[in-house]
Amino acid sequence: MEWTLGIWDRRGELCPTEGPSGLVIRHGRHPAQLSGGVLDLLAVSPGAVGWAGAGVIRCRTALLPGSAAPLARAIAAEQAVSYGTGSKDTITLSGLDGGRMAAAVQRALITLDGTVIEPQELVLPCPADISPTLFLARVGMALLLGADPARLSP
Repeated sequence: MEWTLGIWDRRGELCPTEGPSGLVIRHGRHPAQLSGGVLDLLAVSPGAVGWAGAGVIRCRTALLPGSAAPLARAIAAEQAVSYGTGSKDTITLSGLDGGRMAAAVQRALITLDGTVIEPQELVLPCPADISPTLFLARVGMALLLGADPARLSP
């Protein structure tokens, strides 16, 4: 099966290291670059800008920073998954110790292939030079693509 992943990322911070075969990736620094057609997954990085144009994007699933709650209302998405340090985010940081991070999945997620991921805590290796919010975005993207977040590269 072929899926289309849209990455809304100003600095090139998000890039899947693993995903299903047939994954088509579209990068954009602004929503207009991701319009046209329906994306299977839209991954919005913590540093994304240009929110005013978000209404042109259509997707099955949107992965976005919890700090961008208004953005979820602007994007036409069947499922919105938030990440961040807020208590209402779907994927949150529950611990950080040296080179490991604990990411908590607070609510059930449905991956692109329809698999249900139940709430759980994932203890993962985490590079020291990455922000926890960006790492949570990468974890969310891996989970939604059906990839193993433990295999994320630094």
